Amino acid sequence: MTSALDALPRIGAPATRALNNAGYTTLRDLAGVPRAELARLHGMGPKALGIIQRSLEEHDLRLG
Repeated sequence: MTSALDALPRIGAPATRALNNAGYTTLRDLAGVPRAELARLHGMGPKALGIIQRSLEEHDLRLG
């Protein structure tokens, strides 16, 4: 059985590509990653960062 932590949340295609290109393929991979590091990725915007943060918080996790 897969968990919500085993996939990325539903964010825009540019943000998803940016995460995949940086090696982040699951929500679990993003736990503890500094928000500023993700914000520097081409295609990653404030809306996607907010969705990621809220998705992590649902699992008692957060960005670094």
